[in-house]
Amino acid sequence: MSAADVALLVAPMVLVALGLYLTHRLVPNGRRMPFNEVGGVLFSMVGVLYAVLLAFVVIVVWENTEAAKVTTFKEADAVAGVYWLSRQMPAPAGPELEQLTLGYAHEVITVEWPMMTRHRTDPTATTMIYRIRETALSFQPGEDTRLQGIYQQLVADVEQLASERRARLNQIDDVVPTLLWVALIIGAVVTVGFTFFFGLPNLLVQIVMVATMAGLMALLLVTIKEMDYPFDGLYGIDPEAFRVFLSRLPPPR
Repeated sequence: MSAADVALLVAPMVLVALGLYLTHRLVPNGRRMPFNEVGGVLFSMVGVLYAVLLAFVVIVVWENTEAAKVTTFKEADAVAGVYWLSRQMPAPAGPELEQLTLGYAHEVITVEWPMMTRHRTDPTATTMIYRIRETALSFQPGEDTRLQGIYQQLVADVEQLASERRARLNQIDDVVPTLLWVALIIGAVVTVGFTFFFGLPNLLVQIVMVATMAGLMALLLVTIKEMDYPFDGLYGIDPEAFRVFLSRLPPPR
């Protein structure tokens, strides 16, 4: 967790504690206690609405992260499929396709993945996909039934590779729109703000309770922020699927 995330966790708790103390100085708890009953009903309504919104967003970003992880493994599987088929193809198409798939996997790991953490893509990797597709589609299996079967599966794997790559690149951007972030932040402020209308006999207990609630909300918001970009942040997806593929290669032919 970065220093900025820690600050985002601590700052709301400090501000709430300070705010409650100043509120107590201006309007003592005894003067606020009569509002506890009515305020409690309204607080319950607001709290439930905000909890539903918060849970919905957490689930959405979590599912998006899991979907992005699945996409990377499907893409790596497609690369592996093209690679193994290329080893059964004659020269020059077979060796060329074999080197292209290996080069693509290395390019994704060493160049494109670091770029994705900055929400950018690698044009070189895109060009390599074009070359893989052109090389695969230009292959002529002739009358050989074995090569015809290889060609059909090769075309399917190349199309899957291109499709999964497009899906991965589409998942680079954030999933939570700005308007929803505004709703989350305003909802948190309003929910915590309602507690300022309550009065408890012990100010310290009230500060601890409300500051803890504010800290929990901040923790969930930081979690959403970290998971909003699947390939960036604390929970960023790494290129493990491509590393596994490269670690299980046979000796060069």
